[in-house]
Amino acid sequence: MTGLRELQRRQTHEAISTAAIALFLERGFDEVPVTEIAAAAGVSKPTLFKYFPTKEDLVLHRFADHKGEAARVVRGRGADEHPVAALRRHYLDGLAAHDPVTGLNDHPEVLAFHRMVFDTPSLALRLSHHMTQDEAELTEALAETMDELTAALLAAQVLAVQRVLARRTWAQLAGGRPLPEAEADAVSAAEHAFAQLAGGPPRR
Repeated sequence: MTGLRELQRRQTHEAISTAAIALFLERGFDEVPVTEIAAAAGVSKPTLFKYFPTKEDLVLHRFADHKGEAARVVRGRGADEHPVAALRRHYLDGLAAHDPVTGLNDHPEVLAFHRMVFDTPSLALRLSHHMTQDEAELTEALAETMDELTAALLAAQVLAVQRVLARRTWAQLAGGRPLPEAEADAVSAAEHAFAQLAGGPPRR
């Protein structure tokens, strides 16, 4: 029974999310009332809020798997691997997999989803809050092997680099640049950025 309830919970969660994202992409985040989303998903408004406490959560839960990711990468690296090297490797792996969080994914729905997040003030603000939490977690992970100030500065720099790289790549794809060209540029830009984080000379 516990397994069945969990399955039903996941199915309801997915149904609400799917209905919400489809409506948001069709008409815009601010133009869709929560009552309409609940009706489309076949649930009551109170049930919807039980799964998603705010309207913004209907969108930003798509980033849930990546919350605290940088800290996990640092803690899970090899004993002889520098934190920046581990984070670089992980980011390049994300590019190779065309992970949407890197911006390197040209599926029309992914491009539209990112545009909605970037262009909707309440979503951008909420995403910034998530990034602040990620920065705190990464600082804590880095501080296990370096002093607190260095850890805080590096954490802020790493997450800023990832944010700038991802948005830059998304903008290229949204502007019509072919995926292979955008991918080559994204890899080059990531190598350049992480080299600077590691203290290497800036590329001319």
